[in-house]
Amino acid sequence: MKANRKKLMLAMARACMDTEDLQKAAEMPRPTLNNAICGKSVRPSTIGKIAKALKVDVTDIIED
Repeated sequence: MKANRKKLMLAMARACMDTEDLQKAAEMPRPTLNNAICGKSVRPSTIGKIAKALKVDVTDIIED
């Protein structure tokens, strides 16, 4: 599962979070978060944790 970088960055901006804030809120290692931000394939649970931390639906941040 891949995150859409633009959608993810917009969700981060709406939540007033930078990558450090998101990493802490999602409780995941920095390299894992960076992989998601860069558009690399990550596990569905990773995308779920990111969406939960940003308080958005998963469909709002994944690739179409």
